[in-house]
Amino acid sequence: MTDHDHNDSFRLTLAPLIADAAGFDGWTDAAVTAAAHVAEVDPEAARFAFGGKPMAMIAAWTSAIDARMAEQLPRERLAALPVRERIRALVEFRLDEISGREEALRQALIVLARPDHVAAAARLGWRSADAMWRLAGDTATDLNHYTKRATLAAIYAATLAVLADDRSEAQADTRAFLARRIDGVMRFEKLKAKAFKSDGDRPSLVRLFGRLRYPAR
Repeated sequence: MTDHDHNDSFRLTLAPLIADAAGFDGWTDAAVTAAAHVAEVDPEAARFAFGGKPMAMIAAWTSAIDARMAEQLPRERLAALPVRERIRALVEFRLDEISGREEALRQALIVLARPDHVAAAARLGWRSADAMWRLAGDTATDLNHYTKRATLAAIYAATLAVLADDRSEAQADTRAFLARRIDGVMRFEKLKAKAFKSDGDRPSLVRLFGRLRYPAR
């Protein structure tokens, strides 16, 4: 294992514990220190790993959720479900991972909304959406590859905003919101598929680039 891999693993281990503390201390060195004490690791090493940067802490938390999602909901486990249910299961898994850390989520959304963090926030959303679509079995190589991820990233971001202020039992309002958004997108995808069905043989640079992303085996 390289030093870089070790540092990534170290951050991923601490990230959920930092999220636990961030509800009280914000995404700060104080939260990192609290997490280090819980994990029984050197607080100075923990603070150095994140460099006092809230975005580094939030990115690690996002990566930790991505990793847990891939571990708990591998592609083969989802394969028997309709696509809409695969996506719903993946997003709801992420909601469960955040459950109990709503204040940390609220603090994270404030950080992510800062003008100097907008681009990094978009990359985090795209990365998580890409992870979900891949676990859902998507191998699109054309424009759909990008539109699916952009759409899911937007749905996920909106769902997190609802979750941050959800006071309903078992996050019922958030899950109902998510179900409505997914149903709407799936209806749109069906209409889009019909509209563009005749374009199947049309040459496409996007399709060519897509083949580079998913080379033939």
